Amino acid sequence: MNPTPPPVPPPVLQGIALSKSFGSTHALDAVDIAVRAGESVAVMGPSGSGKSTLLHCLANIERPDRGQVLLDGERIDQLREPHRSELRRVRFGFVFQFGQLLPELPAVENVALPLMLGGTPRREAERQARKWFAPLGLDGKEDSRPGELSGGQAQRVALARALITGAGVVFADEPTGALDQATGQEVISLLVKVTKAQNTALVVVTHDESVARWCDRTVRVRDGRIVGDPAARVAVAHTGARP
Repeated sequence: MNPTPPPVPPPVLQGIALSKSFGSTHALDAVDIAVRAGESVAVMGPSGSGKSTLLHCLANIERPDRGQVLLDGERIDQLREPHRSELRRVRFGFVFQFGQLLPELPAVENVALPLMLGGTPRREAERQARKWFAPLGLDGKEDSRPGELSGGQAQRVALARALITGAGVVFADEPTGALDQATGQEVISLLVKVTKAQNTALVVVTHDESVARWCDRTVRVRDGRIVGDPAARVAVAHTGARP
């Protein structure tokens, strides 16, 4: 007899029939997508395809016009703004193309900032932040300001900032777009490795096929629709959820 396969875990993050328009432009058209804990998903597509809008809807930065966004099975797209803001600060992490570190703060304070915004005392927040520097190859850079860091180092600081709250999902929007090829490969390799070790879901928007290859799965967006991602349809069927 063939052994019974282990049950498929439910997705940590799920978009169901997401639609979003800007005027007469349909950025998303009934998109389904699901990401599980510890899974890395690359979202690819030409400019204007809807991939950034998809990331913004999943991350609760934008509200979809129709559809649902679920985090750990609970609907989050209808939350009021104070709760949306807290969600983005605590349960989501973000890595952007240019890092978006605060230039006037040393690296350790940039990493500690999400904790301090949540009410953690500065000394304790910085103590927790310093734990991330050696594992990310940043030992000795704690007191360096962003202008004193290389592009790759700045992105590692941004990764530490994204993970320090114990985020369940990290969103990375073109995280290697401002880096040279070799440094970009180092950064995406580390990003995938660290999020997987933390059992954190990772959603990467990228134009770069070599970046997408580091991820477990690639989702392609064209004209506001996902092309050929059966995993999303399976997840929707599994939960039975529909708006």
